[in-house]
Amino acid sequence: MRPLSWSPSFQRALRRYLRRHPDAQAEISEALRCLAENPFSPALDTHKLRGKLTGLWACSVAYDCRIVFDFVNDPLSKKEVILLTDLGSHEDVY
Repeated sequence: MRPLSWSPSFQRALRRYLRRHPDAQAEISEALRCLAENPFSPALDTHKLRGKLTGLWACSVAYDCRIVFDFVNDPLSKKEVILLTDLGSHEDVY
């Protein structure tokens, strides 16, 4: 299990998304749990991004909800963590 690190931009995007879609809380929580356990779970449809987001990864929460993240090394613990960078609809994050 890899720890999740929430960037300020992800926190803002999450608040904004939940204001528009309050019923998505359970789906997002389940996706984050699954992401921490196995980032490459088939249920998440994890894939590398290209273009201006090259180097980042994305996974699906629901039909039109994506989480953008990266694998980074935590300088304090020297372990790899998942840095959550953005969340939103396909159009919003890409």
